[in-house]
Amino acid sequence: MLLDAGTPQGLSPQAQIPTREQIERLEAQMRMMEQIPIEPVHHFADGLYAREILIRAGTILTGKVHSTEHLNIVSQGRIAVWTEDGMRIVTAPCTLVSRPGTKRVGFALEDTVWTTIHANPKNLTDLVALELALIDNTHPAITSEVAPCLG
Repeated sequence: MLLDAGTPQGLSPQAQIPTREQIERLEAQMRMMEQIPIEPVHHFADGLYAREILIRAGTILTGKVHSTEHLNIVSQGRIAVWTEDGMRIVTAPCTLVSRPGTKRVGFALEDTVWTTIHANPKNLTDLVALELALIDNTHPAITSEVAPCLG
């Protein structure tokens, strides 16, 4: 289920659609604050790689930019997600197709389980090699650092 949340109270319609630069500025500010760890669970099947995270309610986080189209499955919870396409409230159960190059900011309204599923034709299991294959490292804001996560 993917719902349009409309304009949240106190935000103008323009505030719903952040630019990539605005998302990156927020991410830079977040990096200066205390981070909370989110430990991913990695799943492998023939030709597939899935990364599952539990995002606790009240957590704000950003995601890395992926270089490939992939699936996202929200199997539990509710999360507000902002991208260059606008803001959405995503409520489980929900499956989303993510375009290459998408940058997200999320705010967990409830404890949320988010799983990203990627094609893995070489059946890589080395996490560094997977990141090199799946993350858009050509974008100037991308580094090897963990995406910021505040709780």
